[in-house]
Amino acid sequence: MNSTIDTVLRHRDKPTAKAPASLAARAFAVQQAFTRLPGTSSVHSLRGIAEAAGLDDGTTHHILQTGVGDGVFEQVGRGRYRLGTGTARAGLHAMADAPGAASTHSTLVALHEATGGLALLYVLSPFGGAKRLCTDYAAGDADPSEVGMTAEDVVSVSRSLRTGASGRVILAYLPQRIRDLVLAEEVPPTAGPGVIRCNDDLAASLVEIRRLGFAIGRQECMVGWDSVSAPVFWQDAIMGSVLLLRPSKEMPTDLPPMIYHTRKAAEEISELTPAPMSPVA
Repeated sequence: MNSTIDTVLRHRDKPTAKAPASLAARAFAVQQAFTRLPGTSSVHSLRGIAEAAGLDDGTTHHILQTGVGDGVFEQVGRGRYRLGTGTARAGLHAMADAPGAASTHSTLVALHEATGGLALLYVLSPFGGAKRLCTDYAAGDADPSEVGMTAEDVVSVSRSLRTGASGRVILAYLPQRIRDLVLAEEVPPTAGPGVIRCNDDLAASLVEIRRLGFAIGRQECMVGWDSVSAPVFWQDAIMGSVLLLRPSKEMPTDLPPMIYHTRKAAEEISELTPAPMSPVA
């Protein structure tokens, strides 16, 4: 089955050495350099940014200073920079074109009807640290309260990207710098008995998710509940995940049908995101 989810995404954390040709390309290269630089800090030196962009220090400094005036970059101390609020504003405008609840809910309903489980859509929320938020669900006649989570559990466990199949699926496709930040977080104390506590094991599970295109959770967030999750993309950028949740005693031992329907739902939502416009001849 042709799918963006069947493609293993490889993040380019290693700086590039090839200098962009045009002035516009150089400006974009400086902005993209912040996503390639290693480490957990969002603040980088002029020299490091220049090397990641494949440019000399003088050209990089000129672009950064121009961007500081427009809010694209922020200067933090002498010769150190980070992405600014102008970049965030541009991202918000781009996100406004993402599919809304009206177009995604029918997909979740179809997943629920095909599997008998709770179907949930999580989106990546980078504000205040990378986490996930549930924006829609389909449960049929089931009472969502039967999941048995308190409000405190929802805030602590459900938002963490290191707990649950839906969190790990999103985490697997994030840049290494953000993955490192999440791995440095504590495991929520109310997480389920199946949560992966060892960072080495968690990192290995992310490699496996990128290889397979889905994740299976065994009582990771809650006692007595298992899950299957698949990623939702906008082109090659991770946007969220679809989660199929069922009581452990009701989850079939034959998982391929559950995996198929979950991935199918994630694919359909991924296909709802805007396609790039063809260049005008």
